Amino acid sequence: MGVKGLQSFMERCCPEACVTVNLREMARQHVAKNHQGPTLVVDGMSCLSHWYSCKDWVCGGQWREYVDILKRWVEAFTSADIRLVFFFDGVVEEQKRQEWVKRRHRVNRDVSKIFSHIKEYGEQPDRLSCLPSSLATFTPYALRSLGQEVFCSVREADYEIASYAYQHDSMGILGQDSDFIIYDSVPYLSVAKLRINSLTTIMYDRQRLCRNIGLAVTQLPLLACLLGNDVVSEEHMQHIRNNAMTIYRRTSSAPSSGAPRDHVVQAVAQFVNSLCSPEDEQNELVPQSLNAPTPLKELLIKGICSYLLPGQKGFEIVDISALPSAFEKLVSPEILKVCREKHVAADGFMVYSVVCAGVTECSNSLEDEEDTELLPQALVYKYCRQRIYGLLLLLGQESPSVDYPVIKEWFVYPGNLLKEADIVHPVPVHLPYGEPSLDFLWLSTGPEVSALRLTAFLSIFDCLEFSDLYGAIEDSLLAALCLITYIVLQVQTLSHEDVDAYLSQAVCMRLKSPLELQQIELPLFSSRAVQLGSLYVRGLSHLVGANNASGCPLPSAALMPWHNFDGQLFHSKYLLAHSGVEKTELLDSDLSCLSQFLQLKEKLLEMCRKRGRILQSKPRAPQKSVKPAPGVRNKSAYSGFSQNVGGDWRGRGAKAGHGWRERGEERRPWGRGGHRGGGHRGGGQPFHRFHPSSYEERPVDMSQPPKHFSGRSYPERGRYQRAPTWPHPPAP
Repeated sequence: MGVKGLQSFMERCCPEACVTVNLREMARQHVAKNHQGPTLVVDGMSCLSHWYSCKDWVCGGQWREYVDILKRWVEAFTSADIRLVFFFDGVVEEQKRQEWVKRRHRVNRDVSKIFSHIKEYGEQPDRLSCLPSSLATFTPYALRSLGQEVFCSVREADYEIASYAYQHDSMGILGQDSDFIIYDSVPYLSVAKLRINSLTTIMYDRQRLCRNIGLAVTQLPLLACLLGNDVVSEEHMQHIRNNAMTIYRRTSSAPSSGAPRDHVVQAVAQFVNSLCSPEDEQNELVPQSLNAPTPLKELLIKGICSYLLPGQKGFEIVDISALPSAFEKLVSPEILKVCREKHVAADGFMVYSVVCAGVTECSNSLEDEEDTELLPQALVYKYCRQRIYGLLLLLGQESPSVDYPVIKEWFVYPGNLLKEADIVHPVPVHLPYGEPSLDFLWLSTGPEVSALRLTAFLSIFDCLEFSDLYGAIEDSLLAALCLITYIVLQVQTLSHEDVDAYLSQAVCMRLKSPLELQQIELPLFSSRAVQLGSLYVRGLSHLVGANNASGCPLPSAALMPWHNFDGQLFHSKYLLAHSGVEKTELLDSDLSCLSQFLQLKEKLLEMCRKRGRILQSKPRAPQKSVKPAPGVRNKSAYSGFSQNVGGDWRGRGAKAGHGWRERGEERRPWGRGGHRGGGHRGGGQPFHRFHPSSYEERPVDMSQPPKHFSGRSYPERGRYQRAPTWPHPPAP
């Protein structure tokens, strides 16, 4: 985010403002001047693409290697006695939602190109990359496990970073966002230019920039808004920039060569200077001489205020009043307080956004929009999220309120144009002990509460039968079994081979050293395995959300991907499972691993039988050859495997039009009692529904008799549907 073109303008047209600095020396100078240890405030979101440098990024993440990279990165600063404080985005402010949507569409186009390349050449592309799913979710946990101080923002993260650094007189801000040039805060240091071995980087000096373009630092926010930022779009200010360019061309003697954006920055700076020179006392945020119409002036004031920090002139007009919780009538003040505290400490994924904002979002995943067999992760985990919402908002409620709570979901998946949020209704989670309240679940103590929390967690994934495994197997394996079982019940096209790949990966990873995982060599990449790996990691984030909503019955460490998932290892297990190797070979010829694998597989199959889900063997036969990528001479490494093991389902005898997208239908989550109903989602596009005609087409809970709907009617997208009354899950 930030101001388009401003940073590159400084590099090309104002090189004196781009100063090479040594962070060790900066730290020593900071101590001598301030008589306190130096603190560097790190914009975590800007750093993700620089931190994640693992080889096979397309497989879902080499998480242990990634944690090792973070550890070495942190140690480089601690060796220089520099304290690090990390900030991550915790919310997407509604005023920036459209910019968020635009970015998601741009990433979607890259994802489509990535899958096209994989299917054509059997390898990940060199010129495109996409960070593993949920990297921003799990990185704060990884940093906290390394003893670092981590914060999650409750408003725009850039603002909280600049404000924290300003108020704590920090040594600098390390990030990659031109907004840090605009904030009148501490020095802004580039993470993209950082050389970690020497601890040198570039400092973008706002004072020198202002001397170059003839502005005062206090005029930078107006410059940013006229150029266009995340609050004031470029489109809103286009006519002002056009006028500024007309004047600039008429009055400037500068040559016409150079990047067009550089001339725009110069022209707008000249225009701002003409409105109010740096020497003048600026009493108004928007000079009267701008003659802007009232709506435009109000938008500019809003944009300028977004850069004003506590203690700075004009900050008193900034509206910082805390918004009330979206569901303060459904949860107690104590729960609201805990939600916020855990969120700020980067330890409360999902619960804050649901309880306090009523909105949640999920960025892009590696999903192949042309694969008609695999559901998008947003739909796979929808029913799980509905139960999380139900646990947070409906637990302990005697009866549904008149204003039935709904959550707005901004989830990226193929076919979703993101013109408006999906409206999702919570599903009640029925627990023993007479429908306890959320306060009891979260804040009480005792063995009965611990058992209740585990029951709540397992109920979210409809895996209560696994309660007897708690304490008998490692927590990470229990979590993996719950997740894999849930995926199998949701995704009808998963086969025995897919399950074997998931389970063998989870079992074998515990015995692999980081070096062994890094040394895995894949003969090729399967587009289907790529999507299944991404699906699994997104599921881990849902495990974290469910654990938080349940009062944390499992230690959060057990749910972290570096303890139960490695993308390269999963990909290798997928290729082996579908090539028909013996289970012994799949389990690395380790008898203890084989025994545990068989135990978990039997538990999963038993659950499937109870739910009416018949798992079938469906090996994906390797193709005879793979087209080599440009520059690849030797194809022998690819022989014997399929680069697109998913193949074309139409070529296997299925009738055209039977894919869930091509039917024009939504594959409804497998919850009991799927009911008919209408409704539409954003942009007038139909929010498709799938109505199975028999129990063979969807999993059901055979341990419970079917129940009719008898719940309250509530509106959804202009129509009324009947809220289902869900059967109580069986006791553990």
